[in-house]
Parts: sequence; structure tokens; C-alpha cells
Amino acid sequence: MGNASRENNCENNGTETYMRTNSSSLMECLKSIRPIEADIYEEAQKEAEITNVSIEQLLIKQGVVSDLDLVLATADYLDIRPISLASFTPDPALFELMPRERWKELKSIPVAKLGTRLTIAMADPFDIVSRDALASGTQLELVPVVTLEKHIDDAISSVTEEPSQALEDILKDMADESDVEVGKEGMEDASLDEMLENAGEAPVIRIVNSILIEALRKGASDIHIEPMEKTVRLRNRIDGVLYESPSPPKNLQNAIISRLKIMSQLDIAERRIPQDGRFKIKALGKEVDVRMSMLPTIHGEKVVMRILDKTALAPNLQSLGLDQLSLDNFSYALGQPYGMILVTGPTGSGKTTTLYSALQELNEVGTNIITTENPVEYQLDGINQVQINPTVGLNFSAALRSILRQDPDVVMVGEIRDGETATIAVEAALTGHLVLSTLHTNDAAGAIARLVDMGIEPFMLASSLLLTQAQRLYRRLCPVCKKETDIPLETLKKSRIDPAVFEGTQFYQKSGCPKCNNIGYKGRGGIMEILLVDEAIRKTVLNNPEADAISKIAIENGMRTLREAGLERVREGMTSIEEIMRVTSEH
Repeated sequence: MGNASRENNCENNGTETYMRTNSSSLMECLKSIRPIEADIYEEAQKEAEITNVSIEQLLIKQGVVSDLDLVLATADYLDIRPISLASFTPDPALFELMPRERWKELKSIPVAKLGTRLTIAMADPFDIVSRDALASGTQLELVPVVTLEKHIDDAISSVTEEPSQALEDILKDMADESDVEVGKEGMEDASLDEMLENAGEAPVIRIVNSILIEALRKGASDIHIEPMEKTVRLRNRIDGVLYESPSPPKNLQNAIISRLKIMSQLDIAERRIPQDGRFKIKALGKEVDVRMSMLPTIHGEKVVMRILDKTALAPNLQSLGLDQLSLDNFSYALGQPYGMILVTGPTGSGKTTTLYSALQELNEVGTNIITTENPVEYQLDGINQVQINPTVGLNFSAALRSILRQDPDVVMVGEIRDGETATIAVEAALTGHLVLSTLHTNDAAGAIARLVDMGIEPFMLASSLLLTQAQRLYRRLCPVCKKETDIPLETLKKSRIDPAVFEGTQFYQKSGCPKCNNIGYKGRGGIMEILLVDEAIRKTVLNNPEADAISKIAIENGMRTLREAGLERVREGMTSIEEIMRVTSEH
């Protein structure tokens, strides 16, 4: 383990399992625990000099002392604590501080964390190189303890075993039924009775609970349960990309879907038409809403569940990670008493999250805020939220007309889809209301051109618009396993990027570790293109409301395009250039 020539004192370190002396070497500490006959020690010493193997290891090999004896002697010699990991269960969160292979290489495992101090169990605490690597990899202050190497191997194996492809094996590590609490708001006794009769079998409940818990653990935004001819495919959308998970048994397909219908208070007997519902769950220390959609397919009903975690919402604009100019412009627009703010981008680009962040910034006792949404994703305290219901004639335009008779200060329209809704929204902005809404366009300037195409007069837009914004979500590189790389100049030129922009920049690429589920990316961030409607933009809208003309003036006035905002994230080392190329196009 260590070099017997190192000097220290075998002092009292709080362990009462063996005698202590005032000897000055590891060997003397070992002798104080396990007396060794002089002739045996002398022979071992000679062999150690010939074979260049430490005398401690030779004595262990010969059975004179045990591994445990050496652990106790090392603890005494270095004045650190020995620890037994025989019945120790590692904390997966601590284990994810470094890639799994790294723990194996360094023959160490994390035991506990208190503040910035991390207790590490090591097989060889004499190994200064390993200790430096642990400190560098975990970015924490280390408190080393010593243990048996076999115990470390066993503990690492218990954490790093590859997941089985059978859902039954996943259930062994999942919590039972009591670990997921289904919100019962509005549920009638009849629904509970049906749940017990039709989908109350323990295996089905456990499978559904395991699917939900696994999605929460992985940070999934959506769960897809897709019936195939002979199997059931289970996929989770993590950071915008679908990944396959172990599949539930085909013979339990209908029971699983019935269980989900009961949780969502849907009609179990109806399998011919789509159904939508929602329910609430409490698991892993948090409460989340789950929005569910059922779609009939030829092999059964396909289920998609959207996980809505209110704790993930940004509480204000500062939390969105905007650059200072964009933050100033957005804050200025929100501070105006009336006018229109438009957020644009494709489906799944975080538009609703941005609008909710803006609403929370405006949410005060003296402000009447009303939203009309389809559907209402997050329920916000202090804000009046209207759910669109086209089947009874409550569409965006009808809801907006009624909202304007409710004395609102701020109105959010979930989406402007047609000319009628656009006209009412613009008129509301002109008559003293702050209106926030979304559009499906590719860039900020395109929102203005789109409204003109819907029949809105340019002079009305010039008077009502405060700001248009386009955004995208990019995947962040996992901070634990991302690795340095070089990008060839040809690659940059092919993407029409000036290499001078990245002079002195260190590029990174994805790798993969347990912390990011071996994906290489963990979490997402937003990039935004913010067009503040100033006097120059108003004149352009009146004279030439084409997207290219408006965009050109905005860029001359300092607007950063989506591509430029993304490349800035690459310079900061937050993501890879491939990811930014994937989510943005050349302006």
C-alpha cells in the first residue's frame, strides 16, 4: 500500500481497536496491531529488497498479516480514520461527481458530503497523484479515509451495474406504490372504485409508478408509450431528444393504459377517439403536473405524457440567461404601460416558459393579469388563466373579446393563429393594454411580416409593437465529462463562420458519463434574438414591412442574431458548435 520509509507517529486517532506506540514507520504501526516474529520479518525484508515489492504486501501474501491489519495500520500512521464498507450503500448523486471508470482507476469512492467537504474512502491514501485527481475531478475539499480495496470494488459494482432491459429488473430499484401519490382533486368515489376493480393490480401500479419515477429521475419532459404489433415501446424525451427505455410487457399494455386513464379521470371504455387529461403526482420530493394525451392507433392507444414541473420555471427574466443588451431591451418593453410583445420560435423552443417568466415579473397586487391558453400548462398564483375549449366555441378570439371586458392590465394570448385573433390583440395593445403572445416564425423580424400577411395594417403594427423575439433551446454539455477538442478551420468555413471569431477559444465536445446518462449533454439553455421596435424599425415597417429589410436595420442597430447568440455560448464552453449548428440557421 504505502512506502515503509515514510515517517509519522502512530498517535491516537480515536479508534480503540488496537494498541498504539510511538513508533516512526508504517511497519511499526503494523507490528503494534499484529506482532510479527523477528525471523519472519527479516526474511520478508530481504525478499522485499530483491523483488522490489513492499514488505507489507509480502507479509499479506504470506498470510502473516491481513488486509484489514494493513488498513488499520495505515489509518494510524496517517492519522486518518479507517472505515468498513461491508454494508455500505453508495449515494448515486455523489458517485456521479466523476465518470464511473474514474472511480475504478483511482480505487476510491465517495462516502459523504458536508458543505464543500467530501469524505472519500481510498484503498491507498498514500497515492498523492490519485488524491490530486480526486480533488480536481470533484472540485471539493477531500477528507480521506482508508478501507479495504475489495469493499471499494464491491461498492462501485453496486452502483455501476448496467441497467437490465427488462422492466421487472428496474422495479427492484424502484419505490413501491406508496412512493407516488396521485392527486385526488376532483376525483369521485366511483373513479376510485373503478381503479381498484380494473387497474388496481399491484404489478400494474408498480410498472406505471416506475415509468413515472424513472422519467423524473432522468429529467424527461415527455413520456411516450407506443403500442407496436408485438411489443410496447417506451421512450423518454430528455433535453429535446427521444431516448428508448426498457419496455413494459405487451400483455400488460391495456392494463397500463387503463391505469393511466383512471389517474387522468378519462373514459376507460372509450378506445376509438383521442382523449386528453391530466393528473398530479408527488414523487422524489417534488410535486408535478402530468398532462396526458391518448391517440388510437392500429395496435392500441398511444400515450404521451408531458411532465410539467413548476419548480423548473424561471422566476424572472434574469434567470433566463440573457446577455445584458437583450435583458435591458426585454425589461424596457415589459415596463411599458401598453403595447405588444411577441415571442416566436418552433414548437418546443421554450416560448411559453419565457412568457410565464415575464408574467411572474409583472405579477403584482395592483396588476390584473389574464391569460388565454390552449392548454394551461402551469397554474400560476395571482394570475387568471382561461382554458381554450373550441368544442363549445371558446377559441382565442372569443376568449380575448371577453377578457377585454374584465378590466385587464396585462393580457397573454397563448398563440396568434389567425387574422381575427391578431386584429383583436393589436387593437387591445393600442387601447391601453400590455399584450403578450406567441407566433410560429423563424426569426424576430419574421413576426412582423407574418402579421402583415394576416391582414394587419403596417401603421397599426408600427404603433402597437414594442418588441419581437425569436428563441431556440440548445443542449448544454455535461460539465462532468465534456472534453476539449479542436475544430478544423475548414469546418468553420463550411458553416460560413469567420475563424477569427473563435481566436483563442477552447472548443469542447460531448463524451458521456453516469451524471448525464451517457448522453454527453445535461440540461438545456436558451438563446434569443431580440428586436426592440425603435423609431428606425417603425419607419421600416411603414415603408417596407419585409422581414429582410427589418432584420437588416435591426442588426445595424446592434441586434444579435440567433446564430451569434449561439456562437457566444460555444465561446463560453457551455455547448458544442455542432449543437448550435443543429438548432440555428444562417441568418
